[in-house]
Amino acid sequence: MQEPLLGAEGPDYDTFPEKASPSPGERTRGGTPQNRRVFLATFAAVLGNFSFGYALVYTSPVIPALEHSLDPDLILTKTQASWFGSIFTLGAAAGGLSAMVLNDLLGRKLSIMFSAVPSAAGYALMAGARGFWMLLLGRTLTGFAGGLTAACIPVYVSEIATPGVRGALGATPQLMAVFGSLSLYALGLLLPWRWLAVAGEGPVLVMVLLLSFMPNSPRFLLSRGRDAEALRALAWLRGTDTDIRWEFEQIQDNVRRQSTHMSWAEARSPHMYRPVLIALLMRFLQQLMGVTPILVYLQPIFESTAVLLPPKDDAAIVGAVRLFSVLIAAVTMDLAGRKVLLFVSATIMFAANLTLGLYVHFGPKPLTPNSTVGLESMPLGDTEPPLATSSSYLTLVPLVATMLFITGYAMGWGPITWLLMSEILPLQARGVASGLCVLVSWLTAFALTKSFLLVVRTRPRRAAHRDSAVSFGSA
Repeated sequence: MQEPLLGAEGPDYDTFPEKASPSPGERTRGGTPQNRRVFLATFAAVLGNFSFGYALVYTSPVIPALEHSLDPDLILTKTQASWFGSIFTLGAAAGGLSAMVLNDLLGRKLSIMFSAVPSAAGYALMAGARGFWMLLLGRTLTGFAGGLTAACIPVYVSEIATPGVRGALGATPQLMAVFGSLSLYALGLLLPWRWLAVAGEGPVLVMVLLLSFMPNSPRFLLSRGRDAEALRALAWLRGTDTDIRWEFEQIQDNVRRQSTHMSWAEARSPHMYRPVLIALLMRFLQQLMGVTPILVYLQPIFESTAVLLPPKDDAAIVGAVRLFSVLIAAVTMDLAGRKVLLFVSATIMFAANLTLGLYVHFGPKPLTPNSTVGLESMPLGDTEPPLATSSSYLTLVPLVATMLFITGYAMGWGPITWLLMSEILPLQARGVASGLCVLVSWLTAFALTKSFLLVVRTRPRRAAHRDSAVSFGSA
């Protein structure tokens, strides 16, 4: 009987020899002191993930502000708003695919530093925008930088970390991206939209400054035949009084094993194409959950529903819950099976979305500045939902449902789809398969994010368009 793919182990799947015996230096030092420089290098790198999370949700407070802008050149229509929110994902797709080339051409560290160029330019364009095209170009550039860092940083972190902390540090890119999103939601309570773009420049500049003092990945240097430089980089990361000879030999052996290219005959083997198809399907379904449109349009979603708290506050609360959920998921990931967590996660998200959908359709309607319909003017026996009042605790439903959705996503479909890529993809197919996964993921996200506002805002509001609906029905 064929062994299941998720349980596959061995040289075809093992990127890093985590189960091998520790080096003499690791046995004598216990691992903690030698990880300090690794922690510093990891922090410098994952600032790029912070910027990615910040840029992804930049539109959440900005779209409502621009819809009421006093500058006629910056007022967004619903079509323009959908492009402003979604074009980031196209830039991210291009950045992710570029990482396949830049990772091997420039190296992991220089590729991360290179992402600062489009990121800084994109924030500058949005901060000084005088027209819609500047907003679009800025979003595209920050998306490209985000896609590039999302693909390069996990590789860099995994290649510089010791086996004892590789699992924990592997969760830091996602944690920093979530923290970046929370920071944007929080700053959105205090700063106008232009200053939000200016604030986004800070982490980018700090990342470049810190990374300029960090070494490149020893693995990348060995793959380029720069053995002496790789040895110096590994010695800096592990400490001068740590015996690194055993680990250096292990990395050399691993680089040699992965230097062989996959042939067409091997690609047609179930051993190769089945894991690739599973990874592609998982990334497609992950985006089909709708998490990207929810994060990108979080504040507009709350503004279009009757909520108890101000929409800005709701968005910040959801951002905090998301960070807390990711922290819990990182700790409990190995306590339950992957398949069980996927089913539980999907069930929670289904219940949350169903609740929110029913509330939007049947629940109270939001009071808007242009609303002239009052309860006293409604005829007896009218079945329309009542308008929301600020004291109605029923209006907490959108916030609670969204928090539940984010929690369900963070405990299963969010992290597990990324984890499975490293667990099931064979080494020879990992480069191409990762690029395909990035392309499928971001194109799916673009389709959903682009169509979201158009679908939502073309639905007529029954309370506001009662007369036109009656006329249409009697025509």
